[in-house]
Amino acid sequence: MASERDVRARLRRAGQEHLLRFCAELAPGPRAALLAELGPLEPDALREHCRRAAEACARPPGPPPDLAARLRPLPPERVGSASRGDPETRRLWEEEGFRQIALNKVAVLLLAGGQGTRLGVPYPKGMYQVGLPSQKTLYQLQAERIRRVEQLAGQRHGTRCTIPWYIMTSEFTLGPTAQFFKEHDFFQLDPGNVVMFEQRMLPAVTFDGKAILERKDKVAMAPDGNGGLYCALADHQILEDMERRGVDFVHVYCVDNILVRLADPVFIGFCVLRGADCGAKVVEKARPEEPVGVLCQVDGAPQVVEYSELSPEAARRRAPDGGLLFRAGNICNHFFTRGFLRRVTRELEPSLRPHVAVKKVPHVDEEGHPVKPLTPNGIKMEKFVFDVFQFAKNFVAFEVLREEEFSPLKNADSADRDTPTTARRALLAQHYRWALRAGAHFLDTRGTRLPELPSLPCDSDPPAICEISPLVSCFGEGLELYLQGREFQSPFVLDEDRARALQT
Repeated sequence: MASERDVRARLRRAGQEHLLRFCAELAPGPRAALLAELGPLEPDALREHCRRAAEACARPPGPPPDLAARLRPLPPERVGSASRGDPETRRLWEEEGFRQIALNKVAVLLLAGGQGTRLGVPYPKGMYQVGLPSQKTLYQLQAERIRRVEQLAGQRHGTRCTIPWYIMTSEFTLGPTAQFFKEHDFFQLDPGNVVMFEQRMLPAVTFDGKAILERKDKVAMAPDGNGGLYCALADHQILEDMERRGVDFVHVYCVDNILVRLADPVFIGFCVLRGADCGAKVVEKARPEEPVGVLCQVDGAPQVVEYSELSPEAARRRAPDGGLLFRAGNICNHFFTRGFLRRVTRELEPSLRPHVAVKKVPHVDEEGHPVKPLTPNGIKMEKFVFDVFQFAKNFVAFEVLREEEFSPLKNADSADRDTPTTARRALLAQHYRWALRAGAHFLDTRGTRLPELPSLPCDSDPPAICEISPLVSCFGEGLELYLQGREFQSPFVLDEDRARALQT
């Protein structure tokens, strides 16, 4: 470990020597911990990080004045659809996706570095239960979907196959996530196929470019955003691990979408057959002012433009078909080839421009007293996973139905959107629709048949509570075998045991 003298000299070079101002009064343990945290920080990189943070924060907010003139929607030939178009083409996409999965060419990669702060919990979001009848967490739902897709691909091609699960965590989420998986026996997945790795942390910075002390013995650090993926892949030799396993295609997604389809064979097959090195799923924006980034072209290159950067006039523009011109809402669900990720990590990552997040950062004052600010006082710099789209040689987008594939969990139930209630409702409504399509009928507690409403308003509960285990059906497939022509009392949970009983 570096000595205090060495660390002080390095901080002096970076213009951040104030981080040691309480060092002399610390006990040996906390002093050693602080020096261990500060030791790896490179002076030039730290100085540049703080300078860039203050400079970026000083820029006027809002979109660049010339952005609107540089925007174009994605060309139609670069966009596929899960619901529109030829069913035979969709079947070919799905078959190709399953073929690549059966060949062990596909991995999934989960972005799970964020904390559940907005959700109001002190643990990682993946450990959250939204209140399903089964009480399954997000992590369990995702693990079971992986197992089911492995099973489907194996059945089609007469083989045993594996979808490795890479999980990018942060300093905050690695320990709890690893412990949670161990406690749950990795949800019956092979632990050797679940690879957790940690993204980098960066100091939070004041508006005048000084790194912030959270405590006398600790710097205020924050994950470097989901775009920190590319440095983390290099730091932990993840691409080398993929190469050893024979993985060529990577499906990247965010932890908080309860409807996410992991290793979606239709999406994988679409991207592979199009020869894409990079792809993204999108949903149609619900309304012009919806706060989601829009996938479009800027100066001819694919890019996600954040909703705060899109002017109201641009957001309201209409296409000839009457829909929004800029309607491709980004849902953090992406396809990459391993070769593309290697090119990004080796050559292109340094050119990514960090984004500014202005936050309330707890800190100590000049006397060392803890302060919980009531207004934003610091800057966290982060990169976004989609910032690499501009580097793609063959980029494609894939439009999916919101009600089938996108319901994020971001806020506590006191908010009006993206809450445990809306996530639970979205999943149960999806399963109810699947059951109706498979020929099921539902009864109330008195045995009266409930009305069948295959189309539901997005803010309403389905008439019957029906939860279907991903181990029985991942995409709504094969349910006729268990449900057709039968009546079930609400609430109804179709798990593996119930499915076996219905077959006898």
